This record gives sequence, C-alpha cells and structure tokens, in this order.
Amino acid sequence: MAKPDADAGWPARLLLIGCGNMAGAMLARWLELGLPAERVTVVRPSGRPVAPGVTVVTQVEGPLEPGTVVMLAFKPQQLGAVAPGLTGLIGPETVLLSILAGVPAARLRSAFPQAGAILRCMPNLPVRIGKGVSTLYGEPGMPDGVWAQADALCRALGLVEWLEDEALFDTATALAGCGPAFVYRFIDALSTAGAELGLAPDMAARMALATMEGAALSAASSDVAPAAMADAVASKGGMTREGLNVLDEEDGLAPLIARTVRAARDRGAALAAASQQAD
Repeated sequence: MAKPDADAGWPARLLLIGCGNMAGAMLARWLELGLPAERVTVVRPSGRPVAPGVTVVTQVEGPLEPGTVVMLAFKPQQLGAVAPGLTGLIGPETVLLSILAGVPAARLRSAFPQAGAILRCMPNLPVRIGKGVSTLYGEPGMPDGVWAQADALCRALGLVEWLEDEALFDTATALAGCGPAFVYRFIDALSTAGAELGLAPDMAARMALATMEGAALSAASSDVAPAAMADAVASKGGMTREGLNVLDEEDGLAPLIARTVRAARDRGAALAAASQQAD
C-alpha cells in the first residue's frame, strides 16, 4: 500500500495521553502510512520511547498548538486523576478523541468543558494492519472539518462505523472492540478439538489459524451472506453438515455468542454508570 502525502489529512499536532497496546497499534499504523513523527507527542509516566522521531514526555507541557488532536488513551478509571492536569491546556481549538471504554461523552465534556469538540472512538487491535474496526460517536453539532479529520484518521485503520445514538456504543464495542478476543478463543477451541482427536498440537494450531484466516478473507470478498456460505459448502449427510448440526442446536453457537456479546455490552454499561457516579 503506497504511503499518502505526509500532509494529507494528518492533524497539525497529535498528543497521546497514554500509549498502551491499542493506542500503540493505532499510532504505529498512522506512522507507517505517513504521519510525520515530529508532529506526535506521547505522554507516559515511564518515559519509555514509542517510535523513532516521536517525542515522549512524562507530563504535558503547554500551551497546545491550535489544531492539536488530543487522544485520551489511559485507563478509564484514571480520568479523575488525569483530567485536572489537562483542563487548563485544552481550549476551543482542541479536539478530544477518546478511546476510554465506558466513559460517555457527557462525562468527558464535564471533565473538559472548554474542549472544542469531543469524539469517542473504539477501535480493535487489527487496526495495526489496517484491518480493524473503529466505532465513532461525536457530540451533536460537531464541525464538518472535525468529523472529516476523525473519519480520515480512522479509515487509515480499517472499517469505520459512525453511531448517531451513543446508547449503542457499548453494543458496538462488545461486537467489534471485544470481538477479536472472541475470535481468538474460537481459533484456540478449533485447534484444541483437532489435537484432542489425535493431531499434533502444533499442526492443529497452524491448521486452525490458516482455516480461520482463509474463511474470513473469503467471507469478506464475497457478496453472499456468511450463513449462506456455510450452507453452500455443507452437503446433505456430509461431514460439514454433521458439524453444523451441532453448532446450530438450540443451545449451540448462536445463543452462546449472543450471551457473550450481551455480557460484554452490560459490562460497558456498568463502567459508564460508574464513570458518571464519579462526577
């Protein structure tokens, strides 16, 4: 994939408050695609380097340049401790992009009342290879330029889905944000099943991973619904059909996944409630 022009849509300045696994994956992808490293500053208590050319500091130095995008990427429960040190630096020309799970826009606005625009973003780890999913929500009345910039930043990471109703943010997070972990579990279960039936564990692991990768790529490149694709390769009375019959049982895969996503969604709602109580 060719790198875009260095000035094509990148913010004038990008300030990351925290840089864990998710923020690190996002930043690595942006740098790979041409975000100038000298525009990026990362605040992390350890002071450990992030990437060549990226400035790392242990505390925020102000004032912030106009057009700075501030990405909140620390642990959600740290908001109360971190916000006071940022509030005086964030003004009407600052855009806040939050990847804090379970922290609603109203809570962010309360913590940063002077911010020009506030957006919530929930990416997933495949953003590192440009195959991620980023769910976005912006406050009503957000300027078109801010919307376009956030959209461009996240499209560099993969699929972008905007929500009009913030109440659905936890559901979208449970599906796409948590989804990769659920898929990893399925790959591991498929591998374990093969090993339990006699295959060497390392062989079963390779086969399960390659099978999942190929099936996902096939589904992504097809205009046929995944359910129909499964039925198309399952001959009546054959091995695939026999296995699908187990997955399709009343208490099989569909209700299990529904319970899984619901549990993750409900946890997000609980985190949001706890965040609001912290006000």
